[in-house]
Formats: sequence, structure tokens, C-alpha cells
Amino acid sequence: MLAQDAFYMAKALQLARLGRFSTDPNPRVGCVLVKDGVIIGEGYHVKAGQAHAEIVALNNAVTAQGATAYVTLEPCSHQGKTPPCCDALINAGVKRVVAAMQDPNPLVSGRGLEKLKAASIEVVCGVLEADARVLNRGFIKRMTEQRPFVRSKLAMSLDGRTAMASGESKWITSGAARVDVHQLRAESSAILTGINTVLADDPALTARIDEAVEQPIRVVLDSNLKMPVTAQMAKLAGRSLILTCSSDVTKRQALQAEGFEVYTLADNNGQLDLQTVLIFLAEQQINEVLVEAGSLLNGALLAEDLVDEWIIYMAPCVLGDQGRGLFTMPTLQSMADKKNLRFQDVRAVGPDLKLTLTRP
Repeated sequence: MLAQDAFYMAKALQLARLGRFSTDPNPRVGCVLVKDGVIIGEGYHVKAGQAHAEIVALNNAVTAQGATAYVTLEPCSHQGKTPPCCDALINAGVKRVVAAMQDPNPLVSGRGLEKLKAASIEVVCGVLEADARVLNRGFIKRMTEQRPFVRSKLAMSLDGRTAMASGESKWITSGAARVDVHQLRAESSAILTGINTVLADDPALTARIDEAVEQPIRVVLDSNLKMPVTAQMAKLAGRSLILTCSSDVTKRQALQAEGFEVYTLADNNGQLDLQTVLIFLAEQQINEVLVEAGSLLNGALLAEDLVDEWIIYMAPCVLGDQGRGLFTMPTLQSMADKKNLRFQDVRAVGPDLKLTLTRP
């Protein structure tokens, strides 16, 4: 890998990150055009249906004849909502294309690069690929595994409690931690919660940040359709989905009349089958899911190993042994049964610690 390739690809990745709040269900993509060591055009994909990063960069350049295009994802070779980017690069006369990674969609992966090669354009792939994969891990997982990337956010005291025995939980962590959570929400395609959390807190599940953001889809797991028709999320802009295994038509129609989308999915012993839930969310073109729920749903997700990343905010306070814990799970009989996770990052957020954990 040439040093200048890494330098300009890093710039393209910076541009791609500018779309982290708005590109769903599309991937986040940046592009930089370079000629004779000078950036002559750059751009990023802002929103689905709008111009792709390569087109934005080409439009910002006087001419791309003889330039090198650095793009964080293989240029598309098929007609979607917009024309193929490969054709635009070929017609613009670029001589070299450097891509961070191939398109993860197995139906089209590699075809764009081959089309460029067939047009006698030099192609390099794999520059800063690890960074590009992190940026689009939800899109990649949906394309390759037909599931979204799942991240769960929890807040706890020093002794691992999420609330008092009464259920009171506002606020364990600091304002700084709550601001950080809204960034997580803004980066997510959907926020997933359980009906018990809705009944206890009537949450809005919106991302409140200073930048323009496509609000995440709100998803409630409600096996028995206990959702109140007066829940505030029904009155908010954007989609609010209720997933259920109930066949109660009257309740369904009442909720739909208030603006909820209600879907019936398979059950597992009377509760929604979580594997089916994730497959359904991927079919809804949801790339990244943020779980904000209580110990029952988090315990079930942990037991089935369905969470890709855990974000736990730990506050320097103690709630006592009567407080509520993080996970409700079947009793583990021995140390051999314990659930192991791996620390990926630990950092301070205000007075709290933000712990990021993944599977071992």
C-alpha cells in the first residue's frame, strides 16, 4: 500500500463519516479525486436517493481526466435509484481507482471493480479496509448475514444495578453520558425496546443532537399487544413498529388507527422469537439496531448471543443489593456456564465510565 493511498483514503473515510446520521439504508461512502498530488474534487453520500459520493466528487471537479479516485466502497455497477458510478468514473476519464473494500452484497461484489478494469483503469482494493468495515458494519452484516448489527446500551451503578427496587432509574448516569447516548441513537437505523420499558417510561426514543439527523425507526417487542394507544411515540414523526405474536385483531386495528405499524411474527413459547425479529428488521432495510431495554430483553438477547456490541455506562454510585440488575437469565449452575465478553474500549464520559464490550 502506497503512503499517499492511505493518506487520501483516510480523507475519504472522514468524508464518509459525515453521512453517519443520514444515509440509511445505504452505506456511508466518501470519495476523493486527486491529480498530480492535489485534491481536485471530493464528496460523500448524504442520503438515499441522492447522488453517490463519486458523483458528488466528480461534480465538484473541473475535470477528472487522468485523476485517481479514492472511494471507501467499491463503485456500484448497477442501476439503482441513481445511475452506476462505474460508468461515471469511466466517462470522466479517471486513470486509477483505489477502493477500501468490495461491495459486501454477494450479488454484485467485485463487478464494479471488474468493469473498471475492463475499461483499462488501474484498480487497487483493500486500502484501510478495516476502517471502512467498521464504518459500515451494519450494512455489511445485513448484506452478508441478513441481520442488522445489534448494539445494546445499558446504564448501571458501581454495584451493577440499573434501577432501584421500585424501578426508579432517573438518573443513574450523568448528563454527559446521556448526551453520548443521543449520538448512539442518531447513528442507529432503529431503536429497539420491550413493552415493559414502554409501560414504565413511555419513551420517545428519538435522537436529540445539534446536527440534522434521520430519526431512527422505533421498534417495540410486544408479544401480547399491551401497547397503550396513548403512547407518545405514536404521535411522533417517523415510523413506530410494534412486533407481536398476538392474533388480537381489535387491538391491532386500534393501534394501527393511531399510526403504529403492527407486524405478527413467529413466537417461541409465547414470546417473540428473537432470531425471527432480527431477520424481519433486516428485511425492513435496517442496518444498525440500538437496544434500549430492561433486564428481561437484554437477558434474552445475551442468552441467545444476539448482541454484537454492548455499551455500558457505569456511574460512580451504589444502589444496594435490592436494586435491579442488568440481565434476567436462567440460573447458571457453575462458573463454566458464565457468559464471557471482551473489553474493546474503556473511556471516561463526564464522571462516568463508558465500557464497550463484544463477544470473546
